[in-house]
Amino acid sequence: MSVTGFVFFTHASCELKLDRGKIAAILIFEGYWFKRFVSRGILPSLDDVSIHEGEPPNMLIKRAPDIKSSEVTDEQTYLNRRLFIRGAVLAGSVAATGFIYRKLNPPTAVVEERPKIAGLITPTSDESIAKGFKVSETATSFEDITNYNNFYEFSTEKRSVASEARGFITKPWTVEVGGLVNKPKTFDLDDLLKLAPPEERIYRHRCVEGWSMVIPWVGFPLNALLKQVDPLSTAKYVAFQTLLDPKRMPNQNTTVLDWPYVEGLRLDEAMHPLTILATGLYGGTLPPQDGAPIRLVVPWKYGYKGIKSIVKISLVANEPPTTWNIQVPEWYGFYSNVNPNVSQTRWSQATEHRIGEYTSRPTLLFNGYADQVGHLYQGMDLNVNY
Repeated sequence: MSVTGFVFFTHASCELKLDRGKIAAILIFEGYWFKRFVSRGILPSLDDVSIHEGEPPNMLIKRAPDIKSSEVTDEQTYLNRRLFIRGAVLAGSVAATGFIYRKLNPPTAVVEERPKIAGLITPTSDESIAKGFKVSETATSFEDITNYNNFYEFSTEKRSVASEARGFITKPWTVEVGGLVNKPKTFDLDDLLKLAPPEERIYRHRCVEGWSMVIPWVGFPLNALLKQVDPLSTAKYVAFQTLLDPKRMPNQNTTVLDWPYVEGLRLDEAMHPLTILATGLYGGTLPPQDGAPIRLVVPWKYGYKGIKSIVKISLVANEPPTTWNIQVPEWYGFYSNVNPNVSQTRWSQATEHRIGEYTSRPTLLFNGYADQVGHLYQGMDLNVNY
């Protein structure tokens, strides 16, 4: 089918005429939200929609002499029905119209150069690729990484996060680390940055919504921080918490999620060398919309495990609560490992769309890091422990 011209969506409630090229862009980049709106009844299911190109379909229109007087609707009934239909269409389509308008008219991209990070260690060897510290794939553009973000503390609109987060103050900043440890401590951000040399890690990033990126993070292994506090033998898990400050993170004034955002890992996952605390990307300091000043990155898990703007880390004995598992436990398990064989939400995870590309690609088990992390889950049923 041609991607030029117009397409008509015909449904019992209304008919919508849209440029086919723009619809294609929406369906490629926003398939997740299309499905969510259908599931909530805001947009009609494709089963209830007829789609055709060109001009609207031919309609049977009777000529005046063919119409019997008994078939003529009286004026008052006609007007009442017209008002009712107009109200129903408005109520059912206003959210969808706003959704489509926002997708066709996104905010202007925010591209701000970040201060460069001194002393950056860059992975260059084949050994780095074998360890998973680097992938031989084209990195996603800085503009896309910094303007296509899930960060509900600022906005639920991906392309609005950057503008909403502009001006977010990240100094002073401290991270409290405690719980089942011998040496609890509250670290200033500058102290954290001195724990280990900054390393560039070029990781795949896979969102549960079905899109992916390749991001050149800058950070240091989480295990460097955990070793500083000396975990007790009873510590089995690590819990994380995002900043709770509705004045600085205005969308925390809403009930879209239970605040603050919380996440967790098993201790052996947290100690794995691929698990990092990121403080930058593309060689510069981390932008606010990407989780500044410090966030978690676990490349073999879905992106929502990468908790942002961390202020508290606790070592605990039992599996900690996690935000999306609290919201929809049947969809979002504690482990949240990337798995093409498990439809973690209501659709398949077998393929993904790489931002900047126009076709889908197969999703890899553990996001392509099976050789490095598969042993962590030996003997586990990944269909149950998802």
